[in-house]
Parts: sequence; C-alpha cells; structure tokens
Amino acid sequence: QPSTFADALRFIGDNPGFLATKALEQLELAGAALLVALVVALPAGVLLGHIHRGSSVAIGASIVGRALPSLVLIGVFLTVLGIGFVNNMVALAVLATGPILTNSYDAVDGVDRDAVESARGMGMTSRQLLWRIELPLAIPLLFTGIRVAAVTVVATAPIAAIAGGGGLGDVIVNQASYRLPGVLGALLCVMALSAGV
Repeated sequence: QPSTFADALRFIGDNPGFLATKALEQLELAGAALLVALVVALPAGVLLGHIHRGSSVAIGASIVGRALPSLVLIGVFLTVLGIGFVNNMVALAVLATGPILTNSYDAVDGVDRDAVESARGMGMTSRQLLWRIELPLAIPLLFTGIRVAAVTVVATAPIAAIAGGGGLGDVIVNQASYRLPGVLGALLCVMALSAGV
C-alpha cells in the first residue's frame, strides 16, 4: 500500500543513525564471510582451472552452495559454533564459496588455448603461464564471480539475525517493536546495500 511505503520511508528518515549502525554490522558480517570464501575458493578454483581438472568439484560446490538454504546452514553450525558472529559468518561463507569457485575455475580453464600454447612455445613455465597469461585474461570473469558472491551474501545476511547475527535483520525479524514500516524500511536498506555492491 502507498501509505505503508511512505511510512517506511519516514522510518528511514527518522532513524538514519540507527539504520546506518545496523547496516555497518551487516556489512562487517558479509565482508568477513566473503573474505573467508575468497581465501578458500579462489585459489582452489584458479588451480583447478589451470590444470584443467576438477570441473565436477567446481560445479558440485556451486550446486551445493545454492541448494542448501542459509537458514539450514546456520542451524547446523549452531551445534558446533554456537550463536553469534562466527556461526553466521561460516554459514554465509559456505554460501559464497560456490560462485567464487565456479567462476574462478571457468575463468582460468576457459582462457584462449592459442594464447596459452603460444606462451608455452616461447618457453614459459607452468607458473609463468598462470601469472602472465591465464590470470590477466581471466580477471573479468573472476570479478564477476566475486560480485555475485558479494551480492548474495549481503542480501542473505539479514537471516543471521535469527542466530544473533545483528545487522538490519534485527529490525526485519522484530515486527513487534518496529511495526511494518520499520520492517519494510530495513528491507529497503538491504536492497540498497545489495544494489550498491
């Protein structure tokens, strides 16, 4: 309804500091999860793409990452890591691993074979091929995977509020305190964050 939307915008205007703090909490969680996923998935995808093996691993990671609901992952990690930041970060990192691993594999594996063979004919070693030929040519697709993962994590992070994750999800899951305009206002903030990534 138009009035509810207007009330949501009014809620944002009346609470900029509060919403900014919650948005920063969410970005901190999403950033940590993305960093963990990058450290794990990016080198693995690049290596597998370089040796042209493990496509099933990359595709499988992508399927698992998309098929497992974040809420289920958070619930599973609750038993091991407890409630809080680390639990939510690990669950979101698992979610981000799929697109990063798949795109990094595809990016390096799909580099023009003629360019690789020409460089190999000039006497380049395997490591030189990777750093001087394959990675520079793979960068656009590598960054596409990172951006997809970043948008996914930022948009999904509000779910973490259920397990003490904080962020804008605290507002979204607490309609009793913030009413519908507050919930919708926080959702609009999540949309803006996701669009800005």
